[in-house]
Amino acid sequence: LQKLIHLLQATDDPLIQEQALITLSNSAAFSVNQDIIRNLDGLSVIGGMLSNCVPKVKEKALNALNNLSMNIKNQEEIQIFITQVCRTVESAPLNSDVQLAGLRLLTNMSVTSDYHQKMINSIPCFLHLLSEGTEKTQIQVLKVLVNLSANPAMTRHLLRAQV
Repeated sequence: LQKLIHLLQATDDPLIQEQALITLSNSAAFSVNQDIIRNLDGLSVIGGMLSNCVPKVKEKALNALNNLSMNIKNQEEIQIFITQVCRTVESAPLNSDVQLAGLRLLTNMSVTSDYHQKMINSIPCFLHLLSEGTEKTQIQVLKVLVNLSANPAMTRHLLRAQV
């Protein structure tokens, strides 16, 4: 895992970045690896890939963070990327793999109300995706909205959103 994280930092080759992110994502299926990746500063390295301009690399970084977000301690670190993930969901092509990967990560990060405030500005985007997206996108957006709606503090923001 350490070598993969270092490789991810050291290369500019999108194909190598994509493969390293896929391997890290698969490794994150095991809880012991989730802790190891966090302790090796892998979350910030993977999060840094969110600014990559290659869509496949960005998608694989979102998938890796999604798998790593199943751990509460990891969520505490991943939460710093929520605003960037929301911007990525808003700017990605409609129904794209990048958009869906971002929505899946936001679904996991919104299971508890700890980070809902960071998603408020994206509520109009979520509602737009609900009306314009494919069924796959709509289902993923609904998961985020259901999680947000479970928090009474979000009611006003959900009802006042301009669509």
